[in-house]
Amino acid sequence: MIAQGVMVRTQCEDCGGVLSLDLGQHMLNGQLWWGTVGECTACPNAWCWEDTGGTTPARIRDALLAEHGPAQLHLADDGSSRVPVMRALREVLQLSLSQARSMADTLQRTGLVGTLVEMEFIADGLQRRSVATTIEMPAA
Repeated sequence: MIAQGVMVRTQCEDCGGVLSLDLGQHMLNGQLWWGTVGECTACPNAWCWEDTGGTTPARIRDALLAEHGPAQLHLADDGSSRVPVMRALREVLQLSLSQARSMADTLQRTGLVGTLVEMEFIADGLQRRSVATTIEMPAA
């Protein structure tokens, strides 16, 4: 399982106390999951919220990018055929043909940028179509 998370502290909307949020993404059984666990230190306000499919909420994604930096996915072979790349992108991300074509062009030209889990998720789909990739993380 590939996972990435971040702890964020904010003000509780119920009581004004300190609200601890554990925000994250993980990949499990070929699916991208995201979630939030929240707990107030001063009142009973607490929850656990997790989902898969669709887009990760911006609050979670932005916190992960701010904490860990963006990952960049590249094709290992610049001469990779577009057909398996587009098929993989359509399957993994449920894209239209034109969206997959545009994303494949970006992947071929400059690479895709996102959270580490997102890039690993896409790389996994490309690997299933025998498309080799590399993922780079920013230097710390």
